Amino acid sequence: MAGKFTALSGAGLMLAAVAGSASQSASAQSLGYGSVSGADGGSGGGSAEAGSDGAGVSGPHDSSGTLPGGGHSGKRERLKITPYIEALQVISADLSPGDAVLTWSALAAGVDGNFQGRRSEGTFSVRYEHGFGWGRAEDRDVISGLARGGVTIVPQAVSLEAGALATRTSVDVNGASLPGSFDQNRSTHLYSLYAGPNLSTHAGDVAVTGTYRIGYTEVGSNQLVAQNAQLSNVDVFDHSVTHNAELHAGTRAGEILPVGLGAGVGYYQEDVSNLDQQVKDFHARLDATLPVSSTVALVGGIGYEDVTVSSRDVLRDASGAPVIGSDGRWVTDGGAPRQIAYDTSGFIWDAGVTWRPSRRTALEAHVGRRYGSTTYYGSFGWRATRRSSVNISVYDNIAGFGGQFGTALAELPRDFDVLRDPVSGDVISCVSSLEQGSCLTSAFGAVRSAVFRARGVQASYALQVGRFGTGIAAGYDRRKFIAAPGTILAGANGRIDENTWLSAWFNGRIDRDSSFSTTIYADWYRTDFIADGDGTALGATATYGRAFGQHISANAAISIQGIQRRQVDDYWNASAVLGVRYSF
Repeated sequence: MAGKFTALSGAGLMLAAVAGSASQSASAQSLGYGSVSGADGGSGGGSAEAGSDGAGVSGPHDSSGTLPGGGHSGKRERLKITPYIEALQVISADLSPGDAVLTWSALAAGVDGNFQGRRSEGTFSVRYEHGFGWGRAEDRDVISGLARGGVTIVPQAVSLEAGALATRTSVDVNGASLPGSFDQNRSTHLYSLYAGPNLSTHAGDVAVTGTYRIGYTEVGSNQLVAQNAQLSNVDVFDHSVTHNAELHAGTRAGEILPVGLGAGVGYYQEDVSNLDQQVKDFHARLDATLPVSSTVALVGGIGYEDVTVSSRDVLRDASGAPVIGSDGRWVTDGGAPRQIAYDTSGFIWDAGVTWRPSRRTALEAHVGRRYGSTTYYGSFGWRATRRSSVNISVYDNIAGFGGQFGTALAELPRDFDVLRDPVSGDVISCVSSLEQGSCLTSAFGAVRSAVFRARGVQASYALQVGRFGTGIAAGYDRRKFIAAPGTILAGANGRIDENTWLSAWFNGRIDRDSSFSTTIYADWYRTDFIADGDGTALGATATYGRAFGQHISANAAISIQGIQRRQVDDYWNASAVLGVRYSF
């Protein structure tokens, strides 16, 4: 197990590098359905007049400050590109159950950039690293990066946005996916990208908004991942292609009628390569907004929905045993008939309330019926001051691993700081932004191939006092898997994975040239798939950095982390890194 859990699990290191940000506010966007209230589409509203605040609170402006149709919020134009090269020395030691020590040197080259113009905005960070292993440590090549941006095609009407992520994830025998890795033999790559146009225009007093996104997510494999998949009887997710389209038209209350009215349609499809699984979700709805006061409105909607999940069975050999490929995944029988795993259609509804007392505060809460049962979703965002924020979001959706990950990627802001693991250099599961922040933590969860219904909540609080920043973040994600009877996946149907995480951090500047960052985390993982498969991940990190002029900087970081499981021995690891960077 050497190095397996040196990656920070759950929310562990996702905020470890927050020292580079003066303030942070988490995204409060819901993963619900309804009217398209922003460039990302589907804020979970149902209201035709979601408010805006420009302060990290959900509304019709997208998270970058650029209007969905291409108008700009008034920020100054800028372009900043920083190429760099870096040399690192890393040591990783197992504390339990073994005592293996791995050491390697690394050379890295990368570029960080941020651009903002009258008709475009985005952020990107790309890095290539080659590790030279000492002794038992193997050489490695790692490409990692994160990018998100947009460009206006037709001012005040049509824009185009795109995003991409390359990182690594470790796959445990219980199916848990842990962001990052210190050992290439115990991790696999994860790629995700999406692109699509946004529409925001008016036809008289009627606002018309829409979005379309095509996405692709891939999880690689290696020998250890394949072994883990077989041990836990899990077919590890391979790749999927998603299509997500939304179109909504509506009026504000008071423009034509005292009540705001709207109508919208949406379609989602995900094609998962594993066993040819497919999700199709179509909905059409009417919605209304009734102002109760200047800050409170009642919202609701009714409509129709048709959702199906289907798959094919595994290929079997002459003895009837399932065929497993070299990557540890079940081989699909392309000639087998498609089996229906989930099929529901009919009436849907939701009712809720919005509260927007100021541009810094927004609350939206909904209850209704969808997917054949009761659903809850909503969001809350509060910027009490310029240096503090509270954000909460509640979601409920059906998707595969790729669809869930792609949705989370599309909800990242466009203006942010990319956070990386201080030891491995991997992109980790959160970004930091002066306007708002968002993380991918809940999207990792379990990297199983089966489609699932995900329900969860994420919350964060961040505070900046002078040179110091502190905060806490927590989340809960519950996935109930959906699989067709009579297929190899039938045993997954109805089973549940739960992931609960908590993280706290403290960071700041010591003086003009030096800074520090610390974090502690806990992650609790529960699964129905294997007996005694539950686990608890714990860890802490500390980083110190110092600048020597404008171009040269040095950093040192230490971490201790481990995982406790009933199934196997507890695992603990300590790591340290020294690095020097030259920025051009």
